[in-house]
Amino acid sequence: MDSLKLIALDETDLAVISACLQDAVFKTGDTAFHGKDRSFTLEANRFVWEERSGKTFERRRAVLVMKQVGSVRSRGVDLKDTDTVHSLLAVRFVPGAEAPAGAIELVLSGGAAIQLEVDCIEVQLADVGGGWETKFRPRHPVSG
Repeated sequence: MDSLKLIALDETDLAVISACLQDAVFKTGDTAFHGKDRSFTLEANRFVWEERSGKTFERRRAVLVMKQVGSVRSRGVDLKDTDTVHSLLAVRFVPGAEAPAGAIELVLSGGAAIQLEVDCIEVQLADVGGGWETKFRPRHPVSG
């Protein structure tokens, strides 16, 4: 399969990126806010949901870049503990008082989140290396 390269400029595009990153895992140290450039990067091992054939699955190293970022806040994430592993559940946009500004929220397992205040949605996702096989498919408990 070809490497994934996506860009999001609105909420619909961002939902596609969110789906591609569902169940991606990363360490706190794999995130960085670049204040001078007004960008935030996250390197993660994403589960390749778009390739679901056979008994084995695949993960790939990917980089998520968010631009037009004014500030970053976190809940349930110890930024000093760079080795903590997080599981990304969703990437969503929360509109602000004045469009197109708002917040991009990285929803993590365990109730944690990273929230980026942005002037607008400008997000890029790209695979940066080859994939590797995994036998384990992420599963989530069904509540009801």
